This record gives sequence, C-alpha cells and structure tokens, in this order.
Amino acid sequence: MQKFTKLTAVAAPMPMINIDTDAIIPKQFLKTIKRTGLGQHLFSELRYDEKGNEKPDFVLNKPAYRKAEILVAGDNFGCGSSREHAPWALLDFGIRCVISTDFADIFYNNCFQNGILPIRVSPEDLEKLMDDAQRGSNATLSIDLEAQEIRGPDGGVVKFDMDAYRKHCLVNGLDNIGITMAKGKAIDTYEAKAKSEKPWL
Repeated sequence: MQKFTKLTAVAAPMPMINIDTDAIIPKQFLKTIKRTGLGQHLFSELRYDEKGNEKPDFVLNKPAYRKAEILVAGDNFGCGSSREHAPWALLDFGIRCVISTDFADIFYNNCFQNGILPIRVSPEDLEKLMDDAQRGSNATLSIDLEAQEIRGPDGGVVKFDMDAYRKHCLVNGLDNIGITMAKGKAIDTYEAKAKSEKPWL
C-alpha cells in the first residue's frame, strides 16, 4: 500500500451532505474485483448525463479540479452500503484524502486499508477549508499527516486528530496484510515450533 506522509494538491469542494457509496461508485460497476479502472466511473451519475457526456457543472469536470487529489465534502461522507469499491474508485481517480465533519464507519475503515486519508474536522474548520477549495486553480491544500495539520493557500492552519495506530499504518504504508507480513519472522518461528512439538497436526 502506498505510504501517506505529506500531500500538497488541489482540493475540490463537494459541499453536498450524505454522499453515499452508490453515488461514489454506482452498483453497475461493482462486478470487478480489480482495484484499477474504477476511477473513470467515480461519481458516474453526477459526472455524466444519460448519453455519457460530461456535465460541465460537476466539480471534477471543471478544468481547475480535474487533477484534484483532495476532496472537501459535506457531512456523513461514504454512508450507505459497505462496498470497498468506493475507496478503490477514489484512489484510482487520484484522490488521496477526503476531509469532512464525519464519515460512515465502514467507509472510514476501508479508506485506511487502501491508502486514503479521511480527516474529520469541526464544522467551523470545514467551512474554512471549503472556502479554500472553492478558489479554483488556487485551491491548494497541504496536508502533513505526521504533524496532523492542514495548511491552506493563505497559510492558515487547521489541526486534526488521528488515532495513533491508524496514523502509523498510513505513514508506513501498512494495510492488514502488510501488518501481518511485518510479523513474518515471528510467525515462521511459531509455526516451526508448533510443527516440531505437534507433528501430528
């Protein structure tokens, strides 16, 4: 999994509340088990009309935000079904961080397993960051996970809380499999001992 330490990138404003996982990646695109190729379908029903043409008023279709790597979103982002395809689609599009006042628990957990940093901030701080994100080509935020800071284009700083274990995993690029593999030597030692002591198993 890709490490997350610092990120300076364009932030796209999505002030809508209750953006659910079906809006993030609609159900018709869930047939694949590959983590790649889903970015083109991210927010499909918001990005495209019924003929497949881009809707010019959708934020990620606007020239200033086409390469956004940060989303500043309304409350309760990622609610709905537990589909892991939602963070897969965000990451495949290029989104490495989502900032909101709150997230659905399963989506929040899935983000950490896929190298995406979900940041919870207060409504007051979200309002400031949303204002920063609405500056078009000047909508650049700098995120420092180790310092737990978000710095706006004018130098303003927003602090955020982060669980120490989750932070450790992201900074070191460790998902659940990576954490297990890091204990590989101890696991091998245990298995060898168990095999010698209980060869019938």
